[in-house]
Amino acid sequence: MILFPAIDLKNGQCVRLVHGDMNQATVFNTEPAAQARIFERQGFEYLHLVDLDGAFAGKPVNAAAVKAVLAAVKMPVQLGGGIRDLRTIEAWLECGITRVIIGTAAVRNPELVREAAKKYPGRVVVGIDARDGFAAVEGWAETSAISALELGRRFEDAGVAAVIYTDISRDGALKGVNAEATIALANGLSIPVIASGGLASIADVERLLMPDCARIAGAISGRALYDGRLAPEEALRLIRAAREKRVA
Repeated sequence: MILFPAIDLKNGQCVRLVHGDMNQATVFNTEPAAQARIFERQGFEYLHLVDLDGAFAGKPVNAAAVKAVLAAVKMPVQLGGGIRDLRTIEAWLECGITRVIIGTAAVRNPELVREAAKKYPGRVVVGIDARDGFAAVEGWAETSAISALELGRRFEDAGVAAVIYTDISRDGALKGVNAEATIALANGLSIPVIASGGLASIADVERLLMPDCARIAGAISGRALYDGRLAPEEALRLIRAAREKRVA
């Protein structure tokens, strides 16, 4: 399992939202690049980056901050938010983004996911942000009629690298990961699934390392890392130990 620290960008700053509400934003660092360096020094191996303004605008907005992050760290970076066409995907990959995350466009234009995944194998991720089990779009402002599982199954043969499953009701609220829903999705798909939303403490990391979570490929943590509820050293130590045990 990979633990992804999250940097959400709003107005060029590193923030965290509650339930995806742009009016409930807490600024944790005015310098996203500096925050990225902190995460890298702490030992994280992969960064999760979201252009929140871009998610609402439907196009990249925080490009300067994203490029500053890329220049600041050596670890791979996956990016979501406002990625709605192939030209944007190509531009971000050329800038040095390792994986792009397609959310709204996966619902509105599934063919884009297929085209991009075919052209860039292993570099396209589908973001499934669920409200009451149904995929939300346009920066979570709208809820579609497509279930998370149905959306994931659309891309079973597309060659996407992973699915990020976010429970909106838990995102930024420190209520704990929705392990049951994530397990159900992971068991229903052949695509690796990454858990997102609500990770609150080391107990969530321990839960995601239990045998019934074996098909969950990773987890994303934001607020818990920023406010000290989750100690990076302890979390990464547990994950390394679990990997070593599996190999042995």
